[in-house]
Amino acid sequence: MKTKWKLLSALLMLLLLAGCTLQGNESPGDESLISGEKIPSENTESVQGSDPAGSVDLDLPPRDGMVRSILTNEWIDEEVAKVRPIAVTIPNESRAQPHYNLSEASVIYEARVEGSMTRLMAIFEDWQELEKIGNIRSIRPYFAYWAFEWDPIIVHWGAPYFTYTDSVLNAETTENVDGTYEESSFYRTTDREKPHNAFTSGAKILASIQKNHYSLTNRGLTPEKHFTFAPADAPNDLSQYGDDAVSATYVDMTAAYPLTRCYFTYNEEDGLYYRSQYLSGGVDGPHVDGATGKQLSFSNLLVQHVKQEEIGNGYLAMQCHDTTRDGWFFTRGKGIHVTWSKTGDYEPTQFFDDDGNQIEMNTGKTMILIIRDTDSFSYR
Repeated sequence: MKTKWKLLSALLMLLLLAGCTLQGNESPGDESLISGEKIPSENTESVQGSDPAGSVDLDLPPRDGMVRSILTNEWIDEEVAKVRPIAVTIPNESRAQPHYNLSEASVIYEARVEGSMTRLMAIFEDWQELEKIGNIRSIRPYFAYWAFEWDPIIVHWGAPYFTYTDSVLNAETTENVDGTYEESSFYRTTDREKPHNAFTSGAKILASIQKNHYSLTNRGLTPEKHFTFAPADAPNDLSQYGDDAVSATYVDMTAAYPLTRCYFTYNEEDGLYYRSQYLSGGVDGPHVDGATGKQLSFSNLLVQHVKQEEIGNGYLAMQCHDTTRDGWFFTRGKGIHVTWSKTGDYEPTQFFDDDGNQIEMNTGKTMILIIRDTDSFSYR
C-alpha cells in the first residue's frame, strides 16, 4: 500500500513539474496576440538604435505639414511646395556684384550671352519673404526654355526683340514679370550705375502676380518629378561607378567662361562645392551673397554641353531640346560623364550615366553650367 501511494505521489509530482515547465516556456509573443498588447522583445531597443542617422530618421519630416522639395529634396513646408517658383535673370559681370539673396536659390543656371559674358538664372522656391532679389537684367530665349521646366513666374527686365516675336515670352502659357512693362514691380538703388541696379522683392512679385491674375499655385504643366535624388541618409558618392568616376575636388570653368572665370572647390566636411569667380580689378575670390554673407555652395554640379551659334548682333541661340549631347555630373568630390535629354518645353532636362540610367543626385542645391559642345573645362 505504501508502495502504491509512493508511486501515485511520484506521478503527481511529475505532472506538476511538467505543468510548470510548459507554463514557463509560453511565448510572450503568443500571450501578446491573445491579450492584444504588444510586448517588446529584448532586442527592440538595439534594433531601433541602429539608425545610421542616430536618433533622427531622415526619411521622416521634422514636423507635420512638410514635404520633400522637387528642386532640392530638402524638407519644406507643404504650403511653400504648392506655390510656383520664380526664375530670375541675373547679370554676372563684375559691375553687377554683389548679388542679393542668390544663395537662397535652389537651382542656378549659368550660360553665355553676347560678348563672352555669362548670365545667371536663379530658381527660387521659397521667395515670398525675400526683401531684395537681384540685381536683374534681360532674359534670353534659351533661359526661358530652361525656366519652363519648373513652371515658374519668370522675372526679368527686358529681352532682345526676337524673344518677344518668336512667341517665347508671348506664348499663352508664359507668365512673366518684365520691368520693361511693369517698372513698379522693381526698384533701383543708388549704390551702382544703370543697368546693374535693378532689384525686386517677394512682395512686389506677389503684387504683380495678383494684378496680372497669374496662378500662384502649380498649374500641372510639368511632371511632378524632375531630378532623381539618392536617399538623404545614403548620399550618392559615385563609388558604384568604380574607376569610371574621376576625382574632382576642384572644377574650373575658366576655359568655358573666360570673363567670369568661375571655379568650385569641394569641402569634404560638409560635402559641398564652394563657388569662386572673377570679382573686379583682376581678382578672383569667393562668390558671396551681399544679403546673407554666404558663399554660394552646391551639393551637385552639372555641366551641360549644348549646340550653340550666333544669330546676329552678337546674340546667341542654344539648342535646349536635344537627346544627343553629353556633359558631366560632379558630387561628393567625384565626377562621371553623362548624357542629357530634353524633349519638350515643359519637360525636364534629364541626365543619364553611360549605362543609360538616370543619375541620382544628392539632397541640396544644384548648379547647372551650360557650355558649348566645343568648349572645355578642367577638374582635378
